[in-house]
Amino acid sequence: MKLKTLTMVVAATGLVITAGAQEKTQIKLVLPKPCFTGTPKDIKKHANFDPHPHDKERPAIEVPAGCDKLLSLNCKVTSSDPDPIIGDLSYITDGDKDHDAATYVELGPGVQWVQIDLGSEKEIHAACVWHYHGEGRVYRAVICQISSDPDFIDGVVTVFNNDFNNYAKFGVGKDKEYLESHFGRPFAVPAVKGRYVRFYSRGNTSNEMNHYTEIEVYGKGG
Repeated sequence: MKLKTLTMVVAATGLVITAGAQEKTQIKLVLPKPCFTGTPKDIKKHANFDPHPHDKERPAIEVPAGCDKLLSLNCKVTSSDPDPIIGDLSYITDGDKDHDAATYVELGPGVQWVQIDLGSEKEIHAACVWHYHGEGRVYRAVICQISSDPDFIDGVVTVFNNDFNNYAKFGVGKDKEYLESHFGRPFAVPAVKGRYVRFYSRGNTSNEMNHYTEIEVYGKGG
């Protein structure tokens, strides 16, 4: 996909300057099979709830050409809960997004985080997170931060935050809560450089636990 060429005319001299706009490409997500079990809960909608239909895929994210590489596959994952109740932290970047007991991780209650080590500093342009998507539920205080500091003390950039109750104490988020589905929650990232990507959550509308099926991080390769 190529954007229109920009032409600028300098009236005083008659000079014409033509600058080719940067080519764009789309992030191509490979989606798991839909798998809803049980009766969907009647979740109360509020002003901070995303109106996007949970059974419809979100519009594709456009990024500069060459910035759509999947960076996170099989990367090391650490967590605030190093001993998950269910599963293994490696499930979060293993590429398996389908819903079953052998693909997701369950962490304890309260504010918890998982952290992906990309191996070196990368330029990040998009991410997508799949929590437990076997039923329609809303995960609370979903936050994504990027840093090159493994302790997330220096150079921390928040790129997604729907924590409207400020549970995690990073400030009230402006993003919307959403109903979990096999589409996950993709979002664009404004070319942030960092080695570590950390996701937070604080339970969900079905129970107090925190779950992750897969996280994907996209950006510039090399």
